[in-house]
Amino acid sequence: MRHGFDELEATGGPADRAALFERYRARLFGIAYRMLGTVDDANDLVQECYLRWHQADPVSIEAPEGWLVAVITRLAIDRSRRVDVERRSYVGQWLPEPLAIGAPPPTDRRAELASDLSLAFLVMLERLAPEERAAFLLREVLGVDYAELARVLDRSEAACRQMVHRARERVRTERPRFQVSPEAKHELLERFVRALEREDRDALLAIVAPDATFISDGGGRVRAARRIIQGAPRIVRMLLGVQRKWGDACDEIAWLNGEPALVSYRGDQLVSTTSFDVDGDRLVGFYRVLNPEKLKGLQAGRTRAGSGEH
Repeated sequence: MRHGFDELEATGGPADRAALFERYRARLFGIAYRMLGTVDDANDLVQECYLRWHQADPVSIEAPEGWLVAVITRLAIDRSRRVDVERRSYVGQWLPEPLAIGAPPPTDRRAELASDLSLAFLVMLERLAPEERAAFLLREVLGVDYAELARVLDRSEAACRQMVHRARERVRTERPRFQVSPEAKHELLERFVRALEREDRDALLAIVAPDATFISDGGGRVRAARRIIQGAPRIVRMLLGVQRKWGDACDEIAWLNGEPALVSYRGDQLVSTTSFDVDGDRLVGFYRVLNPEKLKGLQAGRTRAGSGEH
């Protein structure tokens, strides 16, 4: 890995080191966001990583990318342990903050911030212990080898293999049984929106899987179900009730976290996003974010777009 040191040694100056850091910023943010599920926390860790990068002795850095990935991962593990404790007192269900990231290029499933970012995937990751979560992400999403993984986590290779194996088995159990193309998912959401607008109960029951689950996150700031709603009849009844109460709301299909999702507005105000798990041709999981704190980034983006700012 001498080439990495040469690259850093050749740049030398603060501006050059900053430019080299920017090359890896998206990857670092992607790791932190997947670990923590919130944009502000992820940005904070990237900034901390940036400071450590500039404070480090270049002689101690053999490979810049590996060094940065190791630092952001360790920071994310430490922060995850703290936020996991804090979230035990969160009001109602906790969901990750939705991110305005479009579909991944069809030829690059490993594109940064465009793969394995669905809310369903992030919710599943939350159920893993912080070190297990990090091990799974580095190995399965970023392709880090076990020797490097052991160095990052300060564990033996055998322990890392065991952590990844446990996480992989859990992911295999909890992820959808069928992989559905973005186009097919978009078409299914269009059918869902039309049925909801018509308040067509039978059509909705045909789209929502019998054992579907609905999770909503209001964070105690707005009204939301504090428990998971289970079963198509209860979910459809709730959806129709909301539709009748908020008949002036406008639902649009947009790309969030690399997949089609539903964004709902009242006037110019974003009131919720809903992401979905799809199993074959039905909706099996609903993830609705209503907490205004988690919507402020998307709202700001819409405001800038509407005003012509870039």
